[in-house]
Amino acid sequence: MTIKGILFDKDGTLVDFNRTWHAIGDQLALEAAGGDRDKADNLMDLAGYDFSTRRFRPDSVFAAGTNADIVALWYPDIAPRLRKGLVERFDSFTANEGALRAVPLEGVLDALAALHGKGYRMAVATNDSTAGASQTLLMLGISHMFVAAYGYDAVARPKPAPDTVQAFCDLTGLKPREVAMVGDNRHDLEMARAAGAGLAVAVLSGTGTRERLEPMADAVLNSVVDLPAYLAG
Repeated sequence: MTIKGILFDKDGTLVDFNRTWHAIGDQLALEAAGGDRDKADNLMDLAGYDFSTRRFRPDSVFAAGTNADIVALWYPDIAPRLRKGLVERFDSFTANEGALRAVPLEGVLDALAALHGKGYRMAVATNDSTAGASQTLLMLGISHMFVAAYGYDAVARPKPAPDTVQAFCDLTGLKPREVAMVGDNRHDLEMARAAGAGLAVAVLSGTGTRERLEPMADAVLNSVVDLPAYLAG
């Protein structure tokens, strides 16, 4: 097997999920709750924030879903004609704030530079918006290493559907078996399997746990820092 391209999830894989997203989620929850602190906390819990551990739960709506999923969860009774505008507002807000607040995981930027230097074609596959992914790469100073950034709104069906892998292959000319998908949640690995990707690599740097990820992964690494050595081996 020869891996020539790598798709990376963003939050929890390249970016520290909790340090980047808790304050953003809390601000949106307070808005949805009309400023009611208790109600906002309930919304955060509903979306997957565990107040006992102060971390987001694996595969929760906040950890793995899209802004459209969060809007549907927090605003279940909103009129369809207003839903689209609210999702667009979430996309805009999270794109700007997510990029400004993005905290890269330790050692990941150096690992990406090493992989880029080896000639791997790299892209981001996230259930954040495409604008959010692109702006984060720019803010981190690594956009030149990536050939594309795919958000949930860049394809007909976001993760765990195979569409993003297929779009990456269409862009690069690679075959799915030449692509590794790297992520911290089950939907990343489910997408890899659905697309016939060559490798499904789980990392433990985000919200996912070894117990949930290992059954679906070809490899479980502590973080992207371990990826260059793994691929070289």
